[in-house]
Amino acid sequence: MKRQYMGCAGRVANGVNTVYVSYVRDGIGHALVGARQWIPREHIEDPVKSLVMGLPLDLGFRTKGQLAIDLCADTYADGLVFDFVCGDEVYGGCTRLREFLEGSGQAYVLRVASSFTLMPVAGRKLTCAQAVKQLAKDKKGKRCWEVRSAGKGSKGERWYARAWFGTVSPRHHLLVRRHLKTGKLAFHYCYVPEGRLLTKTRLIRAAGLRWPVEEDFEFGKDCFGLDQCQARLFTAVLRHIVLVMAALAICAVTAARLRDRTDTQAPPPVRPDQVPPGDPGLIPLTVPEIRRLLAAALHPFHPPGHTTRWLNWRRRHQARSRWFHHRTRLNQGNALVS
Repeated sequence: MKRQYMGCAGRVANGVNTVYVSYVRDGIGHALVGARQWIPREHIEDPVKSLVMGLPLDLGFRTKGQLAIDLCADTYADGLVFDFVCGDEVYGGCTRLREFLEGSGQAYVLRVASSFTLMPVAGRKLTCAQAVKQLAKDKKGKRCWEVRSAGKGSKGERWYARAWFGTVSPRHHLLVRRHLKTGKLAFHYCYVPEGRLLTKTRLIRAAGLRWPVEEDFEFGKDCFGLDQCQARLFTAVLRHIVLVMAALAICAVTAARLRDRTDTQAPPPVRPDQVPPGDPGLIPLTVPEIRRLLAAALHPFHPPGHTTRWLNWRRRHQARSRWFHHRTRLNQGNALVS
């Protein structure tokens, strides 16, 4: 526990930084499956602070990249297999993590900063930003950009312009994402081992599957109090994290198993002027709704039928809102694929 930059707060605040790993199955579900606390070096090396925090005597300082390596090694030992490992710039910029993944034969799509240096096929070192500028100068540069979906979100397909750069290695590539309205760029450094299918479509789908971890954080905090632990000891914080992860996993697995049986949504619109359906149907049961059902079963404060009525009202309202969001996207012209 110390004052440090907290991504969830967007500023310097007093708190604990933790590295998590989320297991995602496209179209099925996702949940947190591993966590490691990041402990500042000065706390580990200070015997007084170490004693006050209850740190293990053999605990050594580990960077976030090294903690990610530990988490991946543990998941491999537990028999989990990943098509791709995805992460933000903190992990994309960690050379040791990339080397570990490549040594394990693990494909990855990792966000990197615009200053990340790569070796294009031409043989001259360029940063990601310089590579895009060079593409813009090329007469054929416009042809390199394609509008592709990063996958379905709650408001419809997530459309971005994409460009794909080859590097000095045939298994390494740079995938660039450009926002269709703001033009903001994001860079992904990609690796696919020999013998595995390497296509732009697979890399785009993998890059688009990084967002569920943010949803795991949202569910963990809003539904199960992931950010509401009042403990300060190392072991106590870990126990709280494990309990939250277990609760989230139970609800996530339940939602995945019931998805097909509880999804009665009307077909999405295909025209900008399409008339809305009379009955929008119900969205499938989600993690928050399953948590509410379990809480109501354990603590029945309301009269019979109350929980079911509100459950159906929320799901129908969300189905209706989703249908109109999809139609708005069509009106905005964001569903054009080149």
